[in-house]
Amino acid sequence: MELSLTKVHGSENDFFILDETLCPRSLTSDEVRALSEKVCSRDNGLLSGADGILLIQEPTHVEAVAKMRVINNDGSEASMCGNGLRTVARYLAEKNNQSDFFVETMHADLKVRHSKDLHKEVATYQVEISPVSFDAEAIPMDILGKQTIIDSQIPELSKELNFSVVAVPNPHLIAFVDHATLVGPEQERIAKMVNEANPWFPDGVNVSFVEVLAPDELFVKTYERGVGFTNACGTAMCASSLMHVLLNDGEFFEPITVKNPGGLVKTVVHQDPEGNYWMELIGNATITYKIQGQLSQLLGQEFDQLVIEETNEQQAYDNFLKEQGIKQ
Repeated sequence: MELSLTKVHGSENDFFILDETLCPRSLTSDEVRALSEKVCSRDNGLLSGADGILLIQEPTHVEAVAKMRVINNDGSEASMCGNGLRTVARYLAEKNNQSDFFVETMHADLKVRHSKDLHKEVATYQVEISPVSFDAEAIPMDILGKQTIIDSQIPELSKELNFSVVAVPNPHLIAFVDHATLVGPEQERIAKMVNEANPWFPDGVNVSFVEVLAPDELFVKTYERGVGFTNACGTAMCASSLMHVLLNDGEFFEPITVKNPGGLVKTVVHQDPEGNYWMELIGNATITYKIQGQLSQLLGQEFDQLVIEETNEQQAYDNFLKEQGIKQ
């Protein structure tokens, strides 16, 4: 079976998009898992691997134009991916000649739209991130019977740091830290504790350390469950922005610049009249490669047999980062 893949990234959180609606048949669960493990491997995958595969499928909800599934590079499935959603939004916008629509995800139909470009030739999209929950059942979480953890110590993890736990809908464990802690070993120690077999977060949890650079500027570093340290995690940046507004006198409805190891995005934290929170995530949706080949070639890692076309979009993104002082 012939497949077409598109390699993309949002803040260098990179993926392969696979549009199953264009395939002669849907892939089986075993094929999807094997494909993610073979193609996305950082050791011997296609084009240096990726953080995962974004599957585009026919929607099951009338309001949505398509359904997005997120398969991590270890074969597990994530409930959402904000950076990935931006790239899927671009793919669908160009495929269907639309600029404003809904995409079905595991827990919600999310509004996406084309946005003003962050920089010349850097395609930019903004996407809704919701729903938000602090409830232990939504995480899930089991810490001394607590239903919520907001700016509190979890002594089992650290006696120095305060944590907040929120699902957006991916679960996130967030700590605001100074720069020395941000670049030190503590984050990896904690992240491995809560993403291996443990009694506190049975399904694992994304772990973000956040440095406040200014009232409207953050740096977020994330260890993503199923992936490890990533250049950026869209839902983590949104969750961190939400906690910044709630804990650090940040502003609702005002843009926040969020820097990360892969670049930067803008976020906006909203609160509706009923008191519910939701966020907008605004950033690049960059296409780096277009690939065609047989499923058997991809599963057999016969990548020299594929037809691979490189774009020039990465150079434009690198220029953007240089102007921002993020990349030399």
